[in-house]
Amino acid sequence: MMKMLVKFMILVHGVSVLLLLSGLTVSAVSLNISPNFQQFFREASVSLSCVEDGQTVDGWTVKRTKGEKTEECRVDGSDFGSFNGFSCFISFLSQSDSTGYWCETSSGQKTEQINITVPDGTGGDQVILEIPALPVIIGSDVTLRCKKKDNNRFRAVFFKNGVNIGTGSEGELPLISVQQSDEGVYHCYIDEDKPTPQSRLRVREPPSASVVRLILHLVVFCPFFISTGLMVSICCSRKTGNRAVVSMEMSQRVTGGHGLDKDC
Repeated sequence: MMKMLVKFMILVHGVSVLLLLSGLTVSAVSLNISPNFQQFFREASVSLSCVEDGQTVDGWTVKRTKGEKTEECRVDGSDFGSFNGFSCFISFLSQSDSTGYWCETSSGQKTEQINITVPDGTGGDQVILEIPALPVIIGSDVTLRCKKKDNNRFRAVFFKNGVNIGTGSEGELPLISVQQSDEGVYHCYIDEDKPTPQSRLRVREPPSASVVRLILHLVVFCPFFISTGLMVSICCSRKTGNRAVVSMEMSQRVTGGHGLDKDC
């Protein structure tokens, strides 16, 4: 019975070690974009970086798709943009920069993808919807803006999932205390101009990474320490039992020896 218990505890201990190693490497790296929009005018600029808890991280590279090819932001700018050691900077955006971007490690770990859209059109004819590229936290306020490149304010009509949801006299649509139901695909019109491209507004629960990590560490560490403690306890009890047996054997031998002396 004792041998079976020891084998079971060794198994639990081994699994706990594996969980511990995997749990400590949980990453919250994400792609950050500045300014925080999905749609940009031609010739605008954007900065992309791989961050964790608001700080840039090493070992991650900004990548994007180009047709069926994957491109990487390099120091020499041979694929796209220019990497300065912290961020990937793309200046003079063009329609060819409309694609999905993400962060990736050499081992293949990837972040969630962000889509950037640069509509066609020139000069003041360019129309975009300023909508956050990063997920919006539930309960926060967001303002969607339908804009022309000349930056003048116009009456705009806004649509969500193809349904008219309101008109902004100055091209703005405030979303107060955003909820999960506000998630969807948005676009807008200015006067009789063609519509802007469609972009998805993503909504997320409030950040709780620290709580999740605490729970994860508790879930991982508890079995590890419990199994370790039980194994130590079992080992100690076995050693104590062995010493007791040896002590009894020694006592019997000594008693037996005295008896022989007495007989002699």
